[in-house]
Amino acid sequence: MYHGSKLQGTWLCYYVQCVYLGRKIIHVDMDAFYASVEQRDHPELRGRPVIVGGDPGGRGVVAACSYEARKFGVHSAMPAGQARRLCPEAVFVRPRMARYVEISGQVREIFLRYTEQVEPLSVDEACLDVTVNKLGEPLAGKLAKLIKRDIKEGTQLIASAGVGPCKLVAKIASDLDKPDGLLVIAPDQVLDFLAPLPVTRLWGVGPAMAERLTALNVKTVADVRRLDPALLLQRFGKYGAQLMRLSLGEDTRTVEARSRPKSRGSETTFAEDILSLAHLSDVLRGLCTEVADDLQQLEFRARTVTLKLRYDDFTTITRSRSSERALGDAGALFHVAQELLVSGTEAGERPVRLIGVSAGTLLSASEPEQLWFDW
Repeated sequence: MYHGSKLQGTWLCYYVQCVYLGRKIIHVDMDAFYASVEQRDHPELRGRPVIVGGDPGGRGVVAACSYEARKFGVHSAMPAGQARRLCPEAVFVRPRMARYVEISGQVREIFLRYTEQVEPLSVDEACLDVTVNKLGEPLAGKLAKLIKRDIKEGTQLIASAGVGPCKLVAKIASDLDKPDGLLVIAPDQVLDFLAPLPVTRLWGVGPAMAERLTALNVKTVADVRRLDPALLLQRFGKYGAQLMRLSLGEDTRTVEARSRPKSRGSETTFAEDILSLAHLSDVLRGLCTEVADDLQQLEFRARTVTLKLRYDDFTTITRSRSSERALGDAGALFHVAQELLVSGTEAGERPVRLIGVSAGTLLSASEPEQLWFDW
């Protein structure tokens, strides 16, 4: 069905162009973001192999690394000890997530100069729908070039961009032209662009799925198209049908614009002042559960927990604690908040009128868990 004559190929090109209906998507990915921020903030690190992550003498893991380190075979999620052996001259730097989130916000402000349709995918990448944009510019490639320029001028950091008629194509394009790349794929180029790529470039094809596809002699995107759709449906169910659509570059998902929330919190004012520390702890546990539920719905986690307390004389205090590891569940939030309550306040000694807890420095669920340990 998906192979054969030149006529069929022409029909497929027409089909693909119709699917997109003129959509113009830009995927922007900051190059070696964490390591580049460290090199920017610390000029003595520029040009040197930099590894952001854990202690190479312990159980640390590489969170990110500069391109100078990548030349030695270092990559993210690699044990830090192995990275040290591959690149003995590397400088290991403890991650500063708050700093990376801050600069990510600056990059987002640049995106918003061009369109409100911005979907953050992680702290260092985003999708933009520029079909309709603030400059009235019809060429998405030109907009991507301007965005890259503004990022470099505004943050002294480098970004790569991919432009395509859908999120799938734009994402792959940005990955294939790094660092400081810009690759534009027009609708009538999608089929030829995808055809020779490894099938693992398609979303949902991980190691296990790739192994199952290899058993069908499928190694490239073009190989998927040669299969009988009925066979894909039989072997892989609904995902088999989706896989065929992806192989044709069909990705109808829209850019879901949303702003990054700054914090989530909950508080309560008592009808009567509370002196009992145990009572306050019970209330605090419930508030942490409410905050955790909000974070779960938003698909965010938090690095900072803040406790708020108002005493009977209306004196209000806050106590905060930040960690490199993001927190999302109620138990973890309560553990930190309870420590702040016990060690940082006069709860149990002075009557309390109000208690609250908030979670800040939020990271989306798609942003990686901290992989560094043993500092």
